[in-house]
Amino acid sequence: MAMERAQRFVDALLKLEEHGDLDGLVSLFSDDAQVSNAASARVFRGQDGARQFWKEYKGTLGQVRSTFRNMIEAGDRVALEWETQGTAHNGSAVSYEGVSIIEWDGDVIRRFYAYFDPHALGQELSQNTGPRSQVPDTTPA
Repeated sequence: MAMERAQRFVDALLKLEEHGDLDGLVSLFSDDAQVSNAASARVFRGQDGARQFWKEYKGTLGQVRSTFRNMIEAGDRVALEWETQGTAHNGSAVSYEGVSIIEWDGDVIRRFYAYFDPHALGQELSQNTGPRSQVPDTTPA
């Protein structure tokens, strides 16, 4: 069934974002998985590493919701093009986009890596100055 694994990941991520369900997402990762992203020099390893990675992801944002524009599955690889919107813990709006590459080993994820602009996200999280967080002033002069 085409796109089945991509959809399993997306569904588990949305459960994490909406309900804080870490277990569903972590269960998709192998015991020797590698998990990381463009903002981290660290590679998280195994299911414990995946749990820490996704816990930190959810902990960085207050509210969060990802939408997926493209899901491409070819063999044991999945590419997901996404946009994530939410709020930082300081209340500022956050919106960033990127691509995640997932490598599967059968029914479990062997490697996950997310590519995005960490500088722009950092600006939004810390200073509410990221270009995508700015809301135009529409009040009459």
